[in-house]
Amino acid sequence: MTDLVPVTTPAVVVTRDERTVALRDLGIARENLRFNAPPDDDIPLLAETLRAAGQLERLTVRPGRGRKEQAFMALNGRRRLLALGLLLEAGDIDGDHPVQVYVETDPARQVASVLLTNTAVPVHVADIIIAIGRMLKARLTIETIARALGYAEIEIRRLAALSGLPPVAMEALKTGRLTLKQARSLTRLTNRKEQIELAEAALAGYGFQEWRITERLGAGTVTIRDRRCALVSPDQYAAAGGRIETDLFDELPAVLLDPDTLSALWLARVRAIAMTFEAEGIDVHVTAGAEPEMPVDLEPLGYRSDGLDEKELAAWREARDRYLEAVDAARDTDITTDQTDDLLVGLIRAKIALDQAGVGGRAVTAVIVWPAASCGIDLRCYAPAEPEPAVDPDADAFEGDAVTPTVRSSHYEAPRVEAPVPETDGVTHALHAVRTDVATRGLIRALADDPGAALAVLIARLFSVLVAGVNAARSDSISTVTATAFGSRTDPAIETLDGVVRERLDARRAAWQASGQTVLAWVCLLPHGDKMAFLAELTAISLDGREARTDLIRKRARAEAAEVADLVGADIAHYWTPDVRFLRPHSKPLLLGMLVEMQVEDDRAGSLKKDELVDWVAEQAASHAWAPSCLSWALGTDEPGLDPSAEDETVATGTGGSGLPVDGRDDDLGDGSGAFVVTPAGEAVLETAAA
Repeated sequence: MTDLVPVTTPAVVVTRDERTVALRDLGIARENLRFNAPPDDDIPLLAETLRAAGQLERLTVRPGRGRKEQAFMALNGRRRLLALGLLLEAGDIDGDHPVQVYVETDPARQVASVLLTNTAVPVHVADIIIAIGRMLKARLTIETIARALGYAEIEIRRLAALSGLPPVAMEALKTGRLTLKQARSLTRLTNRKEQIELAEAALAGYGFQEWRITERLGAGTVTIRDRRCALVSPDQYAAAGGRIETDLFDELPAVLLDPDTLSALWLARVRAIAMTFEAEGIDVHVTAGAEPEMPVDLEPLGYRSDGLDEKELAAWREARDRYLEAVDAARDTDITTDQTDDLLVGLIRAKIALDQAGVGGRAVTAVIVWPAASCGIDLRCYAPAEPEPAVDPDADAFEGDAVTPTVRSSHYEAPRVEAPVPETDGVTHALHAVRTDVATRGLIRALADDPGAALAVLIARLFSVLVAGVNAARSDSISTVTATAFGSRTDPAIETLDGVVRERLDARRAAWQASGQTVLAWVCLLPHGDKMAFLAELTAISLDGREARTDLIRKRARAEAAEVADLVGADIAHYWTPDVRFLRPHSKPLLLGMLVEMQVEDDRAGSLKKDELVDWVAEQAASHAWAPSCLSWALGTDEPGLDPSAEDETVATGTGGSGLPVDGRDDDLGDGSGAFVVTPAGEAVLETAAA
């Protein structure tokens, strides 16, 4: 048996015969599929195109046969030859006019040329753009060019805009140094010198600096993605005299040239809704721009530091569900019509009820309403400021104590056990000090030998200080353990992060109050697993890693936070992704950097206005389940660790109760201000609202 050897056929590579022949030597071959077809009505338009732009594609011809045929007969290109004939009859050209052709002598290739119309090398788009530029200079209209080339008019308008680019840009486009999309972006620059600079850089191989264009497009522009457009439709805006400018290439959102008209329509709509609440005695501040300054005797509603009892917690959860239902209803409805005013009234009412439930029913006397992209409006509720809790003057003061006096609940009086009466008759102060000192040391030894009891004592102490608000002062407790809960009354929790922990602790407070026992007695009766979970919640709520300034880094605290994060495998993206409140204080370069980190490639992002970009980044972060690396306490793979032995640099600052400055509001249009502050280095840190 002989081995079978596969036979391979090499690819046929044919060099085409390119020539330039005189027009008088050309005719139409009979084998041309449209040899007998009469000239169509657009042949004159094609003639005008050839006269203005010249010949772009070669004709495919074969040598003539016999005396009745011309020297070369066209296998395809019949319409172009007819158009050249019209120019010859009009005297615009003569019989010596040069025509570029491919000469096919092989019969098989001649047949293929008749059946196929794409045997010629495709024309580069740059050549078409240059040709259209010549046509425009020859005073041909867009409609005429579109009919002659078989393009839609909008496509011709786009190519006509590209024809205005400098020659170096066309050269970069033809050599592949510039993409068609980048060329379209280049047309948006009005300065021709800058167009040439960018095109020359691209042609030289340095890339296309598109950021120089996109950073200018969003400056001072308002587009249909503006948050105010959630309540104002384009038709309503146009009916009020507003002008809209659409992008020629349909790559950027339409620009609203009269933002004052948009603001007036939005304000009129919301003010009409606000009258419902003003009639009920609530002072409504409506703003489409910077947030107004509120009176000093008002404070924004956050959460109540003494927590909620079981009944109040149930009411808050019910109010939260109603508010989320109202938000979903607004998102799923076209709220640009006046017929949806009742829906928006219900949304505002649900938000007020939610904030009131979160602070135990405090009366809301003022609200601020501003635009929101998703449901049209967002608001912040204000109530009369409550006096800060006073420190017990009879309590012993300990220098260096970090305990913040906790507001005792006015809804529950904690039970007390009977205290042993000391023997003081005939006992001096010094002797009493010695006795109690020795007694304490004995209790220390006994507790150290009973880990279970020690766990209960620690949990009870932390719960008393951080949640229950009983025996908070060191002088009121046998334990000297002190702690401060993270946040403050005016510092709203993030629902899926510390808000979950606070909700759990509120539930434990309600269970303790229902037991009628002291804190220690109640904790001792808890199952061991419940005690461990309880301890984790209390320990977690005592963490505080905030830093007021970029030049005041708490190095030791950061080093410890890195250890804790590694210990628990912390990843904030498991629970939360960046929302509008977090993203709003970031600059546009930082927001665009987040999209790069998420590997979201969309050239339109750079042209978005700040508020639109914030909404877009929040949407992308949610879809990717992503959180920025700056929120991780873990050290990067190439990031040097901070020296925990370095001097801990912390200072006291003027604060609103949480150790952070209360000035530096960001008044840019968006979803509120005062929640975060941007540092000179461009970083965003949490800021409590001014009291």
